[in-house]
Amino acid sequence: MVVSRAETVSWRLQKEVVLLLAWSPAILLQLAHPLVAQGVADHSSFRSEPWGRARRLYRTLEAMLGLCFGTEREALTVSGRINAIHDRVHGELHENAGAFPVGTAYSAHDPALLAWVHATLLVMNLRVYELFVAPVSAEDKDRYCAEAAAIEPHLGIPEGYLPRTVGELERYFDGKLASEEIFVTDVARTLARTIVHPDAPRVAGPLFALMRVITLGLLPPRIRDRYGFAWNSRHETVLRLAAGLIRRLLPLTPPIVRYWPAARAALRDANRSGCPLRMFQGRRVSDAFAGVARRQP
Repeated sequence: MVVSRAETVSWRLQKEVVLLLAWSPAILLQLAHPLVAQGVADHSSFRSEPWGRARRLYRTLEAMLGLCFGTEREALTVSGRINAIHDRVHGELHENAGAFPVGTAYSAHDPALLAWVHATLLVMNLRVYELFVAPVSAEDKDRYCAEAAAIEPHLGIPEGYLPRTVGELERYFDGKLASEEIFVTDVARTLARTIVHPDAPRVAGPLFALMRVITLGLLPPRIRDRYGFAWNSRHETVLRLAAGLIRRLLPLTPPIVRYWPAARAALRDANRSGCPLRMFQGRRVSDAFAGVARRQP
């Protein structure tokens, strides 16, 4: 798919490094689905291996940047690797959890699970962009959803399965949150502690404390409460002050710091060639299964 940079909402949003702040709350939302949580617990090493979480994050980013800003061939290669990972991620639920009885089968190829992962990423990316960068118009939100839905054929998702407008996205997301399908299990809480309270050097304590406030502040209150994370007016104030400071500093931040290197490189290549910047719209593949599932040689 070839589009100009000016026509691509995905490009404008995804080039921002600050959208990395959407990763942790999106993963927590994904883990709130019992089948996703069980799949991550059964097929991930990010809890047991030293620096496992950092490696999973790096691989998720590598996949996302390849899909967003790589060549068509690179993007298709990445999607193929993700599908190969999904081939290995399957099993069954170990206990009753909300709407799902013990023994319920899960698969990383299940369109219902992929749709939930997809929605959490869209919701969190939009929330982070609007909180820390700038407002997004309703029209651009619709375009963002439509662009992202182009991942369907690359993951084997039926055509028309993913939301094409922000209204469809919000109805789907709110409906899931209100259903018994979203049920925080003990497995999810164990995984969440690794994300919210990672091992870190003491000197980095204040930075990780701020990241924790941002992560928890972005979560819907109902999900945050079900995980058992505390939240109060002091946390709310820290989140508001951090967001205001980042919004003021971003316009003063040089591109080499503000934007992903892959995005800057892709733009330079497009300018040199005189061709419109190609955007592979299937970047939603960097999901819980693809990002944290164990990579086999």
